[in-house]
Amino acid sequence: MILEATNIHKFYVQSGQTLEILKGIDLKVGDGEFVAIVGPSGAGKSTLLHILGGLDKPSEGQVLFQGQDVYRLKDKERAKVRNISIGFVFQFYHLLAEFTALENVLLPALIKEDRKNSKHFEGKGTALLDQVGLKSRATHKPNQLSGGEQQRVAIARALINDPKIIFCDEPTGNLDSATGKEIISLLQQLNQKNKQALVIVTHDENIAKLAQRKVYIKDGKLV
Repeated sequence: MILEATNIHKFYVQSGQTLEILKGIDLKVGDGEFVAIVGPSGAGKSTLLHILGGLDKPSEGQVLFQGQDVYRLKDKERAKVRNISIGFVFQFYHLLAEFTALENVLLPALIKEDRKNSKHFEGKGTALLDQVGLKSRATHKPNQLSGGEQQRVAIARALINDPKIIFCDEPTGNLDSATGKEIISLLQQLNQKNKQALVIVTHDENIAKLAQRKVYIKDGKLV
């Protein structure tokens, strides 16, 4: 197992009232496995994904990534794990407007390594843009790209550091159905080719059918 989450709870206290989002979830993800997390809006899917990816600390429970307890790490150490070993693709692309497609792809690598290696990573970033069908758009900025193209840039960015696992939160939510199918097909191909684990949160059953395993969450629990 590359990832093992045990007894995950998440709750917030507001005005003396406790709002419980996750209610004791156990989930394992194997090396190279494609898992879809599905369920209705408000079920806790995105909250769970953020906890699994080291972005949001659980109120209770444990997340082991490659045997290491993620939330026992200091913030700086956990950020390093996210940068080196985990890739993220979100519904909103989060590209920097002033940077080109290639520069956006390179950002996680430049954070990871000394900038003196930037030439090496530039070649790798160009190869990744080629892999997602955007080599000719490398010098374009986000406002010159379609939504589907921006999401492809975000996928290339998620891959630049050769992560062991990629988390996707509604990656087709802002795209039309045809473009959405292209993005999911691309993610599926990359999962099979690179043998990187892939965890996708989605409300779309057609996307979930493509996964090797489907996990259904409702009212903060797996059912």
